[in-house]
Amino acid sequence: MKERAARLSALRREMNIFGMDGFIVPRSDEHQGEYVAPCSERLAWLTGFTGSAGFAIVLAKKAAIFIDGRYTLQVSQEVDEAAFDYRHVADEPASEWLAGELGAGMKLAYDPWLHTGPSLHRLKKACEKVGAKLVAAPHNFIDAIWADRPEPPLNPIYPHSLDYAGQSHGEKLSDIADKLRSEGQDAMVLSLPDSIAWLFNIRGSDIPCTPVGLGFALVHSQGTACLFMDHRKVGEEVRTHLGDNIKTYDPQDLAEHLDRLKGHKVRLDGTSAPKWIHEHLKKAKAEVVLGDDLTVLPKACKNAVEVDGMRNAHRRDGAAMVRFLYWLSKQPFSKGVHEMAVSQKVDSIRSEDELFYDLSFNTISGAGENGAIVHYRVSEESSIPLPENGLYLVDSGAQYRDGTTDITRTIVRGTPTDEMKDRYTRVLKGHIGVSATRFPKGTTGSQLDVLARHALWQAGLDYDHGTGHGVGSFLNVHEGPQRISKMPSKTALLGGMVISNEPGYYKAGEYGIRLENLICVQPSQKGEREMLEFEPLTLCPFDLKGVEASLLSSAEVNWLNAYHARVREELSPMLGEDEAAWLAEATQAI
Repeated sequence: MKERAARLSALRREMNIFGMDGFIVPRSDEHQGEYVAPCSERLAWLTGFTGSAGFAIVLAKKAAIFIDGRYTLQVSQEVDEAAFDYRHVADEPASEWLAGELGAGMKLAYDPWLHTGPSLHRLKKACEKVGAKLVAAPHNFIDAIWADRPEPPLNPIYPHSLDYAGQSHGEKLSDIADKLRSEGQDAMVLSLPDSIAWLFNIRGSDIPCTPVGLGFALVHSQGTACLFMDHRKVGEEVRTHLGDNIKTYDPQDLAEHLDRLKGHKVRLDGTSAPKWIHEHLKKAKAEVVLGDDLTVLPKACKNAVEVDGMRNAHRRDGAAMVRFLYWLSKQPFSKGVHEMAVSQKVDSIRSEDELFYDLSFNTISGAGENGAIVHYRVSEESSIPLPENGLYLVDSGAQYRDGTTDITRTIVRGTPTDEMKDRYTRVLKGHIGVSATRFPKGTTGSQLDVLARHALWQAGLDYDHGTGHGVGSFLNVHEGPQRISKMPSKTALLGGMVISNEPGYYKAGEYGIRLENLICVQPSQKGEREMLEFEPLTLCPFDLKGVEASLLSSAEVNWLNAYHARVREELSPMLGEDEAAWLAEATQAI
C-alpha cells in the first residue's frame, strides 16, 4: 500500500507539471483488448486492481476506480479504499462522480492511444457541464513515472495453417476489398489484434492467453494491405506466407501511411480504434467513415473447417476435464487440496494435449466463499482448501491449434445444503433453457437472455453478468459481436457463431455457482420460418449431486439425460478404465 501511495503521489506531481488537474487510467492498451501485455498493465501498477475491465480517474485530491458487477468484491480486496473511491460503473457512472469533483477551468487529461471516441463521449459531456475540459495529454503520465516498466513484447508471429483456418488469407482479403468497394470506400484501418490475425491467417504470443501479435493494418479496396508490426516479429516465413499483396512496416510508419490518405474515404470502427487514429486521419484530411470492422462478422461465423476444429478441440478438452474430475473425486478434504493446487492440476492435464498452445484465460478456481467472486484470481496468499461439505467452482479453458475452449463446472464436495441444491438446479434449468431452445433467424442474444434467468427470477434471484460471450477459433476467448445478455444487441445470431452459455448464482461470503458450455449456432428443422438452434460443443458431466430432480421438468430431465449419454459415448473411448467407470456413474440417467 505504501508503494502504491508513492506512485499515486508521483502521478499527481506529473499531472501538475503539465498543468493538468486529472488523468484517466484505463485498463486497456492501444488495441482495446481484454488481455494486455505487462507493459500496458498501468491500472494494476497504479492501483493494485487486476481485473480485466475497469478504469481509474485521479484528480489532485481525490481518485476513484470504476468497475462492473463482476469485480465488486475483488476491488475491495486489491485496492486501498483510503486512496480510491469504489464505484460501480453502471450504477455510479464516472460522469456523475466528475460532476461533483470537477470545477470550471479544470483540465482532465487522457492518452488518445488508450481510448476510443465513444468511451470518451460521456466524460467529455460531464466535463463541459461544469465548465471543465477533457484534453489529450502530451504523453502518458503513468509511463513517465513507471521506472521499471517492462519492454513491449517482441514475440515472433507465425502462419496459421489452412488446415485449421479453412479459408486462405488471400480469399479473405479479396472478400473484404469487395465489401469496401461496394460501400464506396477506399481503405479500412484495423486495430484489433484478433481481426488482423484472422484476416491474414497469422498468430502470435504478444499477450497472455490469446494467440495474436500486436499491430495495426491498413486494408485497401484494390485488394492490397499494409501490416504494421515491429520488423523483429516478422520473419521470412511470415513474409512468404503473406505474399506480394501484403507489405509489412514498423508501427511508427503508420502515421505516414495515414497521411497519404488525404481525400480518400477511410473506414474506421470508432468503437475499437484509438482516438489518436481518428484524429490523425481528420488532420490528414481523409474522409473518415465510421462503421463496423468488416472482419468481425465473418470471423464470428465459423466456416465448416473451423467448426469441426472446435468440435475436435472440445472433445479432447472434455476428456481432459473428466480426467481432472476423476482425480478430484479421489482427493480427501485436507489442507493440501487447495484452490491453487487444484488449479495447477487441471492446467497440467490440459497441457498434455499435442495441440495445446496456452490457457485461454487464467483458471478461476474458487472454493466456498471465493466461488462467489465472479472473476476470482487465486494466489498463494488467497488459496484456501476445498470445503469438506460445500461447493467448488472451476472456470477454465485452453487454446488449442484447432480451437478455443471455455468451461465452468461447479462441483459438490461432501454433502450440499438444500439451498445449494436449489440454487444449483435453478442455474442448471437456465442453462438447459438456453441450450435447448429453437429460435427464428434474426433473433439476437438479448432476446434469449431471459431463458437463462427465469428459474432464478421466480425465486427472487439473479446474477450480475452476461449469460454468453462469443468465442474465437484459436483466437480470443471473448469475441464479439455475438452475445447473450440483458444489454440490447443489434447483432443477430447466425450459423457458425460460437457462444458461451453460463448462467450463475453467487451468494457473497458463502459460495458461487456457474455452469458453462460453449454452444454453436446451427440450422434447425424448417417450419414456416427459417429456424436456428444450438449444438453443445462442450462435453463434460454436470455434478448430479447438486441436482434436485423434483425441480426439473420432464423435458429438462430428458435434455440432461441425452446430453450425459452423448458425453459418455464420445469421451469414454478416450479414457482409462477407471476414468471411464467414473464417467459412467457421473452420467447415469436420472
